[in-house]
Amino acid sequence: MSSVADLPKPLAERLRPRQLSDIHGQGHLLAPGKPLYRAIVSGQPHSMVLWGPPGTGKTTLAMLIARYCQADFITLSAVMAGVKDVRAAVDSAKQHWRAQQQRTVLFIDEVHRFNKAQ
Repeated sequence: MSSVADLPKPLAERLRPRQLSDIHGQGHLLAPGKPLYRAIVSGQPHSMVLWGPPGTGKTTLAMLIARYCQADFITLSAVMAGVKDVRAAVDSAKQHWRAQQQRTVLFIDEVHRFNKAQ
């Protein structure tokens, strides 16, 4: 009996860019020598909000930033998560930093879905 783990990854996941040079577009930011490119490859990215329609590479860019910075990558969906989950992710990142001196990239998809009730 096979499990979900035995299934091949979706095509989009298999074709996802693995390095910055695989990304096309946004050359004013991501071309060698440009501001965001320099920040990422130096391992010193800043906090940022990635905004755009679905399928434009926001998650991929966040994953690449984590990879280049050798950071842990935590992803949450604001559709499914609440403030409690964000706090838990931040606490986990703090513990990870204290234990291993490793940074964390926290990616919150659909962040605009958070509301005051959460």
